Amino acid sequence: MTPIDPVFEQPELAELYDLFNPWMACDDFYKARAVASGGPVLDLGCGTGMLACAIAAEGIAVVGADPAEGMMRVARSRLGAEAVTWVRSAGQDLDLNHRFAFGYMTGHAFQAVLTDDDAVALLRAVARHLRPEGRFAFETRNPAMRAWERWTPDASTVVDSPAFGRISEVNAATVDPATGLILIDTRFRFLDTGDERVGDSKLRFIDRDHLTRLIEAAGLRAIEWLGDWDGHPFGPAHSPEIIAVVGRAG
Repeated sequence: MTPIDPVFEQPELAELYDLFNPWMACDDFYKARAVASGGPVLDLGCGTGMLACAIAAEGIAVVGADPAEGMMRVARSRLGAEAVTWVRSAGQDLDLNHRFAFGYMTGHAFQAVLTDDDAVALLRAVARHLRPEGRFAFETRNPAMRAWERWTPDASTVVDSPAFGRISEVNAATVDPATGLILIDTRFRFLDTGDERVGDSKLRFIDRDHLTRLIEAAGLRAIEWLGDWDGHPFGPAHSPEIIAVVGRAG
């Protein structure tokens, strides 16, 4: 099983996640589909629970699952968290007495699943938990756009935290020549105190053909391929995202 990203086990960094990752177009995309499904909804890799709680606030039953206890602590403390059922799981071992009308994995969490075996195990768990007509949506960055080349110290981000003051996030990405994985060194610098927290992450980039093989090996089928959060069809040479909407095969 893919190990938990140590960044998100650190309580201080889990609390900062939403400052550096506020509500975005991807959240609008998944929320609209989740609400339209009528529920129940599965949020795999729910992180701090921002999206899960927003969907639950619309009267939809939501289960949020994540392997990182630091993130889950933040999620459980959110306003409206009592409306969500929280489960600590990386997904592959998920075993719930529920079948879902809609599920999703956002935040490019699928890219933290680093092997084909783990990816297929995750998607098989999805298949087990979908209703016959249910849908599951998730995204991975299009490798043709080489997003990691823009993750450099020059592209640092600074936010203001009520609890910690000004904080910068500095990333440096390199390619592991042995595995092709992207290795990311992330440094959170607390500018008012001089403190620093360091986290190391790994991400996998795969193309649509590779992803299709994983989906089919898990007993699922691709229903839609989209390339951005406006819903445009996926184009291998220009789309920033590979957004897959899948259902059970057969």
